[in-house]
Amino acid sequence: MATVSLNGLSKSYGKTEAVRDLSVDIADGEFFVILGPSGAGKTTTLKSIAGLVDVDGGSVTIGGNDVTLVEPYHRNVAMAFESYALYPQKTVSENLASPLKSGRTGKYTDAQQKERIDQVTTTLGINHLLKRFPRELSNGQRQRVALGRVLVRPADVYLLDEPLSHLDAKLRAAMRAELKQLGAMSKTTTVYVTHDYQEALALGDRIAVLREGSLVQIGTPEEIWRSPADTFVARALGQPEINLFDGEVEDGRIRLGGGAFDVPVPAGIDVRGGNRVRVGLRPCDVHVVAGPSQDGSAPRLTGTVTLAERLGRNIELTVDMSGEQLIVLSSGREGVDEGGQVSMTVAEQDIHVFAAGEGDTRRLGSDHESLEAAQ
Repeated sequence: MATVSLNGLSKSYGKTEAVRDLSVDIADGEFFVILGPSGAGKTTTLKSIAGLVDVDGGSVTIGGNDVTLVEPYHRNVAMAFESYALYPQKTVSENLASPLKSGRTGKYTDAQQKERIDQVTTTLGINHLLKRFPRELSNGQRQRVALGRVLVRPADVYLLDEPLSHLDAKLRAAMRAELKQLGAMSKTTTVYVTHDYQEALALGDRIAVLREGSLVQIGTPEEIWRSPADTFVARALGQPEINLFDGEVEDGRIRLGGGAFDVPVPAGIDVRGGNRVRVGLRPCDVHVVAGPSQDGSAPRLTGTVTLAERLGRNIELTVDMSGEQLIVLSSGREGVDEGGQVSMTVAEQDIHVFAAGEGDTRRLGSDHESLEAAQ
């Protein structure tokens, strides 16, 4: 187990800056998730920790030791790549045992190897595949074996690059639960890369959101969800995506969609009349109501349902608000049909207000820790 610190890390490929002045401290035993879209610098960051790329600037520290110039096999890290990278001529058992037979990972007796393999294969649900070859496995099974080959080896830091990307939705959900359990048992520092916000929220003790190689926000899943640093982070978390509307402040309220509807200015946000802002409303935070809300006040928003799509237990409603489209998740119990009128409420604490200046989309009145403090 070890801490990991990235201090001013930078890496470019030609004129493309993959990682730009990245500084992050990862605690001993922490399950740390790096979230971002393709091209955000996630894999390059992971490879920098592993020593698989030569960084252009900054340093990498593991367990208090500067390993920036240390060869990968001396860093005592284990990395799972998005591709399977299995030995095709070896059985699953032989693939899993290969890291334990390497002289660089120390000597393990046959009994110790079997114990490690049994523990990991039971957790990953692949103990019945030990005698098969990779060509005899499904993509999901290969992914599990590739992950198991990393986890079977004791290491100071596990580096996992999109390890669930090739699994179907049902198996991904099951594997998230298993990985969380495995992390709790091993207490090993883990850096996990993903573009899937659900994986990030479910697995991470903390999450770092990257955009074009730069750190945008870092915090716990609750902090990232409740207080996104800007509209980029707000859009990155949630499906359907957060509703964003341009608005203008007037008499303690924010007029949205050219005055089509309005919401109150949340407490703690310092804006003046005439200020232009952007308002974010998550579809899951807008509640369809039949009649007055529970506190006796009239519903705050009304509109016409133009589309209703069944998504399992919920129905995704597209509501026309005098020309503006609002996406809402409904339980389906309200009896709302396409073409019908709908009334909705949204709690004040669920109204996200962002700056609307050119190049400035930061959250206003945010209560998450600042980037300077987080770094």
